[in-house]
Amino acid sequence: MDISVVAVGREDDSPIDEPLRVGVLADRLGYPEVWVGEGPTWDSFVLATAIGQATGQVALTAGPVPVNVRDPYTIARGAAGTAAVVGRPVGVALGTSSKRVVEGVHERPRARPAATMEESAAALRGLLHATPGEPVVPGSPFRRRLPPPGGALTVAAFGDRAIATAAAHADRMLLDVVSPEQVRDLRARLLAAADKAGRTPPTLAAWLPAAVDPEPETLDQVLGSIAGYLTVAGYREVFVEAGLGAAVELAESGADRETLVRALPREAASAVGLVGGLDTVRARIEVYAEAGLDEIALVPATAGDPGGERTLTALGPG
Repeated sequence: MDISVVAVGREDDSPIDEPLRVGVLADRLGYPEVWVGEGPTWDSFVLATAIGQATGQVALTAGPVPVNVRDPYTIARGAAGTAAVVGRPVGVALGTSSKRVVEGVHERPRARPAATMEESAAALRGLLHATPGEPVVPGSPFRRRLPPPGGALTVAAFGDRAIATAAAHADRMLLDVVSPEQVRDLRARLLAAADKAGRTPPTLAAWLPAAVDPEPETLDQVLGSIAGYLTVAGYREVFVEAGLGAAVELAESGADRETLVRALPREAASAVGLVGGLDTVRARIEVYAEAGLDEIALVPATAGDPGGERTLTALGPG
């Protein structure tokens, strides 16, 4: 089981420079890779460059980048530029994001998200490996000047069309906030899609909230990251089966994040994450490995644990 670190996953009220602390700590502890998500606050490539300049060896993956707000060339250029500045491989993760982000923040239509993901992944498969001297895009008079970024292409997937895109084009498929039962199902669907595409299956990774020996405020942060999934198809059923039907109904009624955090029982943090004492968390990692994950990307809770230091130190390499 590979273990990497997510410096910034989703928007919350943590200090804006917290992702830099997380990335620097992950590098110091010897983690092999840091993911740099994108949201209303941070541009993935800018933050990945900052983390790269502040660290010595950790590989970087920018994204998931919303495919409805960046064209494939812009994504490839961002990764190549970051790699050129930091002097080490930079990968790209693609996602469809949400209507709240794409339309509410970027004011772009979130039209045909699955089709746009397929088109972007297919284009990036070539763009990320173009060498200097080649056209920046096919048919362009402009020539590529930067070396290829050298990192993997990851596709965030949950539905069948996104899984098919990952199977056809990606080096890795990414899940977010999933239970072991969901991992088993999604891995089976990925293997079937890869077989249909005639490709070796991509590796399977998941972003999982992580908190070792959490403080009360740490648990609140983890529960806040879960709250946004209570009404999402495929997740809703998992939470209902876990005994969280009342919280799901409350979310469907339009309750805000703070209300949902208060309503969720503390044990909900363990349903789709790595939360508890060190032995408990390590046992949970084994459950995810047995379910079919190749990689866990730790999303360390930082409330009550600045930089996620307690969690990342406890789970670090060696």
